[in-house]
Amino acid sequence: MENKNIIQKSIDTVRVLAADAVQKANSGHPGTPMALAPLGHILWSEIMNYNPENPHWANRDRFVLSCGHACMLQYSFLYLTGYKVTLSDIENFRQLHSITAGHPEYGLTPGIEVTTGPLGQGFANGVGMAIAQQYMAERYNQPDFNIFDYKIYAICSDGDLMEGVSAEAASLAGHLGLGNLIYFYDSNHITIEGDTDLAFDEEVSKRFQAYGWHVQDLPDINDLEAISGAITNAQRETARPSLIKVRSHIGYGSPNKHDSASAHGSPLGEDEVRLVKENFGFDPEKNFIIPDEVLDFYRKAGRKSSKKEEEWNELFKNYKKRHPDLAEEYESVISGKLPQGWEEKLPVFEPGKDIATRKASGQTLNAIAEYLPQLIGGSADLSPSTNTVLEAYKSFSAKQRDGRNFHFGIREHAMGAVLNGMALSNYLIPYGATFLIFSDYMRPPLRLAAIMKIRQIMVFTHDSIGLGEDGTTHQPVEQLIGLRTVPNMTVIRPADANETAQAWRVAIEHKDGPVALALTRQEIPVIDQKKYTGAQNLEKGAYILSDSDGEPDIILIASGSEVHLILKAQEELKKNKINARVVSMPSWNLFDKQDAEYKEKVLPKNIRKRLAVEAGSSVGWIKYTTDDGDVIGIDQFGESAPGEEVMKEYGFSIENVVKKATALFLKNI
Repeated sequence: MENKNIIQKSIDTVRVLAADAVQKANSGHPGTPMALAPLGHILWSEIMNYNPENPHWANRDRFVLSCGHACMLQYSFLYLTGYKVTLSDIENFRQLHSITAGHPEYGLTPGIEVTTGPLGQGFANGVGMAIAQQYMAERYNQPDFNIFDYKIYAICSDGDLMEGVSAEAASLAGHLGLGNLIYFYDSNHITIEGDTDLAFDEEVSKRFQAYGWHVQDLPDINDLEAISGAITNAQRETARPSLIKVRSHIGYGSPNKHDSASAHGSPLGEDEVRLVKENFGFDPEKNFIIPDEVLDFYRKAGRKSSKKEEEWNELFKNYKKRHPDLAEEYESVISGKLPQGWEEKLPVFEPGKDIATRKASGQTLNAIAEYLPQLIGGSADLSPSTNTVLEAYKSFSAKQRDGRNFHFGIREHAMGAVLNGMALSNYLIPYGATFLIFSDYMRPPLRLAAIMKIRQIMVFTHDSIGLGEDGTTHQPVEQLIGLRTVPNMTVIRPADANETAQAWRVAIEHKDGPVALALTRQEIPVIDQKKYTGAQNLEKGAYILSDSDGEPDIILIASGSEVHLILKAQEELKKNKINARVVSMPSWNLFDKQDAEYKEKVLPKNIRKRLAVEAGSSVGWIKYTTDDGDVIGIDQFGESAPGEEVMKEYGFSIENVVKKATALFLKNI
């Protein structure tokens, strides 16, 4: 190690910097950064491979701060080691338009790998990052060319380990033997309400041993040699993930708030901050002071680490000469390019038969998988029902790292968070699957995927009361509207098999947030594309599927399985001299992005008699139906019965559509 005096001064500088930033913001969490400064010091000055000049270097080690409230720890080291984070940014902690937000945000601050804050999410994200590394290493590494050998280092708190998602993810990581995970459990015994004994007294080390993790227990976070030694031990454990439990003291160095809940989520107070500075030998009257020798020490550490990328670039240069095909594939994928003509492999389904959109989705996946090595995924123990198995490929496992099928187990929450971690590799296009009703288990990671605008694809089958006999507990009602309201999330509910194939095209090409596909369990007709407008228009979110002979008297709008109902209703209305336009609207989100001219073409302002039909909550449809329109939806829970009977019982029949449409047409005439 370097001179002990400069090391201690460096650690204490981080502690004081955290106290100053939180105090100036009059908001934040000073205690944990002060406690964890020694661990941060070891990671950024000795252990991790990173390049402050290129935060996106492909083979960098990933750092995840699962306890995101302690972000001043991370911001401090990013600034000190030379990332594009300034002291002014630190001084503007938690302020409007600052890059140092109250919790780490991916895409906002250079060096932040993932948005964290909701406890437990970062823990599970790291598992996804580890999976991505293992898959890429198996696909691209060759003898003498370890192109991808990075590790994932994460810090998690008592609160992270209380959250159920971390238990789900830890169990999966142990089962998969993810030896590239090295997690630090900050055991400081404090939460917002007080001592953790109030609600948490389990033996975490034994729990993780039972999960199949390698566990070490360090009694003092200030023992730097012990931390370094424990990390070395963990790095040798290539077949098991590692948990290093470190005992820390929240608010370390604060005379009156050391080991107290008041140091967790509130500023220490100006008088106490002065005492902290005196305790560590700093001028109590000066703020945000970084001793020159400390800044020089950490900047040297950053430059030393950045040389690792120079070595890697030389390695990859030689790799390209020896393995040009693999290198070309990797560079093409990482650039975001898709293989030319891949969309031509999308299946085309002929009319005249019925097929569930979940089955059409499965056929589509298997048709395109060969051309997209970055497309991998699985389900939460539901692949026979969600049709998400890639039939030509093996399963990813502790012994099969190039498998493309994932068995997440009955762990929907962790699946969503793990997919986020996989997507953050910026290489993989990961997908997961479960029933639409269980999207409720996944709300936190879906929301975070939308905040980060990362590409993960969710296949939600059994999308309505049409699933039938499983009854109210499994029949989604409010889930579609709930997902549609999430900013940056694209929800697509295709009308038939061909729209489903096109939905996959849109999902694969989409790069600005997660995509959710809502698919049927029940079989529905394949729409005749020769008779009606082609399904490729799905990319616009809504389109005129079948127009009236003249000026429409009414516009019928539907998504998913209800589109065939309004097509049949159009025919019946025509017999009654009512001209109806049929609009398929698989995605509100995509339609809302179209220009005004296109929207006017599909839904003219002068035609206000509109009827929307969807087997889900009616909330939100008024935006498209207008006050003069109506909705056939479902705003109550369903019943257990065969799907066709349930649909008819709640008004999803040709007869009821015709009745409602006729009433609208006759209104005010």
